[in-house]
Amino acid sequence: MRITLYEHGDVLREYRAEWNELLADSAANQIFLTSEWQSTWWEAYHPGQLCVLVVRDEAGRWMGIAPWFIDVGPDGQRTVRTVGCVDVTDYLDIVARRGHEMAVFEALAGWVAAHTGAFDEIMLCNIPETSLALKGMSQAAEAQGLASTVRLQEVCPIVRLPETFADYVNGLDKKNRHELRRKLRRAADEVGWYIVGPEHDLDAELAHFMTLMAASSREKAFFLQDANNQRFFELMVPLMAECGWLQLAFLTVRGERAAAYLNFVYDQRVLVYNSGLAPTAYGHLSPGIVLLSRLIEHAIEQGYHTFDFLRGDEPYKYDMGGRDTGVYQLMITAPGGELKPEVAAGARGPSYPP
Repeated sequence: MRITLYEHGDVLREYRAEWNELLADSAANQIFLTSEWQSTWWEAYHPGQLCVLVVRDEAGRWMGIAPWFIDVGPDGQRTVRTVGCVDVTDYLDIVARRGHEMAVFEALAGWVAAHTGAFDEIMLCNIPETSLALKGMSQAAEAQGLASTVRLQEVCPIVRLPETFADYVNGLDKKNRHELRRKLRRAADEVGWYIVGPEHDLDAELAHFMTLMAASSREKAFFLQDANNQRFFELMVPLMAECGWLQLAFLTVRGERAAAYLNFVYDQRVLVYNSGLAPTAYGHLSPGIVLLSRLIEHAIEQGYHTFDFLRGDEPYKYDMGGRDTGVYQLMITAPGGELKPEVAAGARGPSYPP
């Protein structure tokens, strides 16, 4: 194994074919680790010095990627983070080709041990509980004399989808099953819904979504006032649509948009990324829950296997059948270094059920 260090953002785009081929052949295959997502995040935020490590075998084939950057804090602390960390991205990891994970982790740990003068700590966020890096990278780092620790960061409630929507509803507990059926009956004659497709004007639909998102909560409105956040959405959404990964959906009441979800569909999973809500005039129709139910029904009809609410433990996710999975922080430092776990701020704003 040999490692190449890339310090310019071009690597996130110019090697798109190699990057995504490797990702597809890894256990870390997530939309947030695609070249498209990573390059868009970096273009919008570029918060430090890029430090992408690409692991190749003797034939030059890509075997692993550590998409990192070095963030220098106000106190001069140099922290290695994953591109995308921490707030607007939900799952991150070290990418390693299937069957070669430990060789990749060992190569990366060796590189880290040889370059400890370049940083003070490594703080890798948003690593899903299924990641092989949580154990494998920790072991490889400790074999190099480095200190490592793993801590629970947040939870991501998910629903494993059954074969039919009726099975899904019947799988809810008695109270939530009753409430969902009641809300669907009440809204049946008053609402419509649609998923944005090629026949729609995506720019116009995105503008409608951003309006609803800002109306959802003070936190979301504040989030969108940041020019970098606004730019990220404007860059990311069209690119996700171009790749076929975007699911932008609206619920309407008498032709007026009352609620919206901006989701992604990737690897047979629906990822519930953000939501929007009109002022409370339609609250009696529970527009967000009704739209969410239709999207779950649609996911089942499409044969998707998972409906993922992503990070956050808002109660409605559990009312809709979500079950917790964990996301973790992996921290690495030289012996004697101080490990300072961090808590994600949830900058997108709370995910309320509109």
